[in-house]
Amino acid sequence: MRIKITNLGKRYNREWIFRNMDFQFNPGNHYAITGPNGSGKSTLLQLISGSTIYNEGSISYFDIEQLVKPEKIFQKISFAAPYLDLVEEMTLVEFFSFHHKMKGWLPILDSHKIISLLSLEKSANKQIRYFSSGMRQRVKLAQAIFSDVPAVLLDEPLTNLDHEGISLYLSLIKDYCTNRLVIISSNDKKEYSFCNEEIDIRAYK
Repeated sequence: MRIKITNLGKRYNREWIFRNMDFQFNPGNHYAITGPNGSGKSTLLQLISGSTIYNEGSISYFDIEQLVKPEKIFQKISFAAPYLDLVEEMTLVEFFSFHHKMKGWLPILDSHKIISLLSLEKSANKQIRYFSSGMRQRVKLAQAIFSDVPAVLLDEPLTNLDHEGISLYLSLIKDYCTNRLVIISSNDKKEYSFCNEEIDIRAYK
């Protein structure tokens, strides 16, 4: 997937978070959006995901060079962030089955295989409300990384992960995201050490 940003700007009230941004995210490449806390990294990722509306400019999406219609964008992009909620009343098996109906998993994967990859077999039938913060973050990352989409967006992906969780995250990126567009919002080098290019959001202030 190719994503083209043209003259993009976002403001809250009268304050511009960033403005006059032109950039192109190319298929198969890995990008890091960097900058200090509060600089607009997460906001930009939310704009790209379609979950937030920009104030000026445009974002265009192309899949195999075909323009993707706005109502179809959600089928092409997955998004994980610490502030996005999971359906806590569902068990992990129920939640993954529900997600599979919405977007589908990458080929050769199913919900039970994914639960095994996450080392969450003992919690498969437990309601997500009883999960620790680290377990929840593993589920969020899995929901994004294993979705059958050409573009994966991750906001601060190592939040709440211990050493084992960090190793899991890096292995999932290596094994399942090699040929997909990946965009990561972060100010922690460990989260985006594999990225081909960095975009400092402060350049568009």
